[in-house]
Amino acid sequence: MGFPMKFFLAGLGNWYNELDLVKAAIMEADAVGFDGAVIPDHYMWGTREPSRQRPDDYVTLESWVLLTFLAAHTEQIRLGTRVTPIPFRPPGMLAKMVATLDILSKGRVILGVGAGWSKEEFDGYSEWHEPKIRVNKTIEGLELIVKLWTQDEVHFEGQFYRAKAAVLEPKPVQKPYPPLLFGSSGNRMLRLAGKYGNICFFPRASTPEAYEEGKQTVLRVAERFHRTDQIGFMAGAMGQTPYNHKEYCTRVEAAIEMGASYFQTSFPRNESLVTSVRRFAHEIIPSFS
Repeated sequence: MGFPMKFFLAGLGNWYNELDLVKAAIMEADAVGFDGAVIPDHYMWGTREPSRQRPDDYVTLESWVLLTFLAAHTEQIRLGTRVTPIPFRPPGMLAKMVATLDILSKGRVILGVGAGWSKEEFDGYSEWHEPKIRVNKTIEGLELIVKLWTQDEVHFEGQFYRAKAAVLEPKPVQKPYPPLLFGSSGNRMLRLAGKYGNICFFPRASTPEAYEEGKQTVLRVAERFHRTDQIGFMAGAMGQTPYNHKEYCTRVEAAIEMGASYFQTSFPRNESLVTSVRRFAHEIIPSFS
């Protein structure tokens, strides 16, 4: 894998004050040939990282409702989260939400899978646990979600979640289920990606060696489940970088060398965002698609 490359627009927020900008950027990305766009899934961003603090940290839109709105204004681009904290919502309800949007968008949804990090939002809207429990709930919750997407009737008895004769109909358009995007570097989450994931992004892999280590961890588990051909790897920086043709060519070439088949790009969220999306699509994408 690694060529042709698929391109995703990232670095977009779910802040209410930036709705018009995000809408315009994703509509442009849809029109000019991006393969996907992902937004974060947070109610209350929290203060874990000072660089993320802003006055409207808690002035957000519900991400899955926002994605439904964006799906109605686009035609081809895939839309999803990077990433949804699985323990934050009842997983059965999340499964129904995602399935519904997959149907309404005609099979364009991607579910980002994470364990959550914002204590503020969990305290406010859900229940906060230490990391081991959050990962345990993510593993169990994802198992239930996949069963609901793929089985006619689900009976599930876990440590955290239960389902008795649960029927999720209609099923998602995408088979066997909507693609799952993992964005974590923790070993247990990497192993979960190997079992279920379709796209893997390593946010803390700052060197090619760290990136390769993450890949191999995922692939070892995927091999046990006979699904190595179902997983692609994503490269690209987390931070927003102004558009520069030469710099982005170099980055995409490096991603291909690392064996990535997806590249995410994040531009500054300002008045040049839509122009950057357009220029990237016209000047970069044709060389690697």
